[in-house]
Amino acid sequence: MPVQIIVGAQWGDEGKGKIVDHLSEEVDIVARYQGGANAGHTVILPGKRNEKPKQYVLHLIPSGIFHRHVRCVIGNGVVLDPVALMDEIDQLTKAGIRIQGRLLISHNAHLIMPYHKALDSLREQGDQKIGTTGRGIGPAYIDKYMRTGIRVVDLLDRDVLCKKLKRNIEEKNELLKQIYHTEQLDVDAIINEYQEFDKKIDEYITDTSRYLNNALAKKQTILAEGAQGALLDVDHGTYPFVTSSNPTSGGACTGLGIPPTSITSIVGVVKAYSTRVGNGPFPTELNDETGTRLRSIGGEFGATTGRPRRCGWLDIESLRYSIRVNGIQRLAITKLDVLDSFDEIKICTGYFAKGKRMSNFPTDVQTLESVRPILKSYKGWKTPISDVCRYRDLPPQARTYVEGMAELLRTKIWMISVGARRDQTLMLK
Repeated sequence: MPVQIIVGAQWGDEGKGKIVDHLSEEVDIVARYQGGANAGHTVILPGKRNEKPKQYVLHLIPSGIFHRHVRCVIGNGVVLDPVALMDEIDQLTKAGIRIQGRLLISHNAHLIMPYHKALDSLREQGDQKIGTTGRGIGPAYIDKYMRTGIRVVDLLDRDVLCKKLKRNIEEKNELLKQIYHTEQLDVDAIINEYQEFDKKIDEYITDTSRYLNNALAKKQTILAEGAQGALLDVDHGTYPFVTSSNPTSGGACTGLGIPPTSITSIVGVVKAYSTRVGNGPFPTELNDETGTRLRSIGGEFGATTGRPRRCGWLDIESLRYSIRVNGIQRLAITKLDVLDSFDEIKICTGYFAKGKRMSNFPTDVQTLESVRPILKSYKGWKTPISDVCRYRDLPPQARTYVEGMAELLRTKIWMISVGARRDQTLMLK
């Protein structure tokens, strides 16, 4: 198992942080391959004697950091916000978690600059909102593909940094002035700020592609961690209501600089129901008391922004699509316990559009907004399951729901989370 990829199979927020933390115990390296600080992976660790469990929300550092033997890599496909990174390092250091010698950052990762955040926030104030976090992710990727981006390696040479930044900031200032009529950015202040960041993160910077390939040559095991979810992929998601990178499994190779031949396993993480943050089509959304209950019981508020998530029933049609484009071989089901109190639970098994049943998941917004979900009902189990330690001890109705899911998806279910803690995880043979 040289490289195992963990993919969010829905619209993100599937609980990947817990799954990565759980699987990290048996790997050598955990590597993040795309996205930025717009993703929030929540990990809850057991407290010491008589202490409450502690919750950590990570935005950039991989969730494997909580296992002492694991080295964590931030790959070249990530857009790095130095402010968010330093906040995370400080948070973890204060909690007694060693970072030095365990965190590696790609010298080719692109940096999020103050003007990226400014532009992102201003664009979200218009009529055509996508529903982004406003963290500068999209504008940073725009500069990356315009070949005008600032990379981590550029911090090493002040002259190079000055030249690139002055050109960029002059362009951005003109845009801010002419289009948005806002204050101008101070070039020298930004240069000084980012050179100070360089001093703080310099010890972590390396050629991570070389490091990972050397690790593979030594037969070390790597867990590749994506952010967001497959249905938010810029190429394969519900465009334009997507993120700016490739959370799908294919993004792991380009985002880390490892060969496709090293991938041996792809695990999809699926919430036991569906959620979505931001705008865009959502066929199974529940704009009623049931949706409100799911949000309340599940704590469905963004780990990064605190925004309430839109909630709905599990969508099999979208999951079939996600399984196909990612090559998902096994599924990890999260938040099954959120459904404990429901009398009836529904699953969307397909769509109707224009009076006909569709045979595939449409990724164009116009079609997806017009579909009507076909729902299948399951009887609820009406009892708490968070203390269950073995799959066979789940209530029969809960097993029926899980097995119905597996049958509809024709994919093995490998792991089930029945609570936020590490020990609230069931492994299936």
